[in-house]
Amino acid sequence: MKANLPVDTLLLQSPAQLPAHLKSLRKTRKLTQTQLAKRLGIGQSRLADIEKHPETVSSAQLLDLFAALGVEVLLRLKPTPKHIENRPRGEW
Repeated sequence: MKANLPVDTLLLQSPAQLPAHLKSLRKTRKLTQTQLAKRLGIGQSRLADIEKHPETVSSAQLLDLFAALGVEVLLRLKPTPKHIENRPRGEW
């Protein structure tokens, strides 16, 4: 089910979506990997690695990346369907 979102909004529902979202955000800002890497004080190859494997960075670094892209992060609660409330979660 697709949510009706504003045009400037990306919905992140799984970690697997993050690489594509990061690349899309960078391209929307019309930045090359080299330009964004310079903003972050890292090399272009490191940024390429982060775009492919964002799980390799800390949450603080990911927030720095979003800030460099001019992106704000909004966390909101969604309604929980009754059949999901007591569902077992993955391993922590």
